[in-house]
Amino acid sequence: MEMYHLRDIPSETQIKRFLKKILFGQHIFCPLCKRHDVLFRQNRYWCKKCRMRFSLLSHTWLSNMRLPLQQFWLILWSWTNQIPVKQTQALSGLSEKGVRYWFDSFRSHLPQDQAILEAIVQLDEAYFGRFGKVSLLLGKQIGTRKLAYQILTSDAPGKLDAINFLRNNVKPETKLATDGSVIYKGIDKRFPVEHVFDIHKKFEFTNTSKIEGMFGVLRTFIRRMYHHVTVKKFPEYMCEFYFRFCRPEMFKSPYHYLLNTLRLVPTG
Repeated sequence: MEMYHLRDIPSETQIKRFLKKILFGQHIFCPLCKRHDVLFRQNRYWCKKCRMRFSLLSHTWLSNMRLPLQQFWLILWSWTNQIPVKQTQALSGLSEKGVRYWFDSFRSHLPQDQAILEAIVQLDEAYFGRFGKVSLLLGKQIGTRKLAYQILTSDAPGKLDAINFLRNNVKPETKLATDGSVIYKGIDKRFPVEHVFDIHKKFEFTNTSKIEGMFGVLRTFIRRMYHHVTVKKFPEYMCEFYFRFCRPEMFKSPYHYLLNTLRLVPTG
């Protein structure tokens, strides 16, 4: 990947054009009365109908941003391209605290929905002991980029946790593949799935190879991007990982991310 510099990013005028298109479409309108009879004066807009004054970003989650638009764009580019915090700090000239603040903000505005899995689903659990008491149930719909997950603040998931995961995230009559752990024993009697399983002690991995690999990908992502994670931060990082895997189109560029997350906040 080529290094990115301020001279390579869009101009402030181009960025404003992108933001206008995302928020207003072809023509600026008043966020309050929705009229298009709007004047532009001294870097602010003024509605001739309701006399409301507003800026390009004043009714969005970026309303309090104080960064120059080009610097903001560079930080967002770094995040969408999984540039680690330290390297983003060097690229942008922002402090580590500032970079982490913006990475947190970008992550917090990701959608909160999860996919419902069906057809053939591999399910597995893992304990992230280095981060404190955090365990994870993770399911993958085979042949797709669909994932579903459940985070637990315990040493390991139990039978009830597995059942709740299926009830919340898996369609009935799905073929469910697990590693044969005791928490999945008899699960097809508690939820309508066709249950098949591997016994890893017997070197059986055919039914669970895909989901086993996902945990390694997750750990590598956290280590490379953020170096470490706490119990408090784990749900946020897991959400980010989920969307990076399931919705990669959102991370093609800063524009694509903002297209999916930046909206006018309703007023009045």
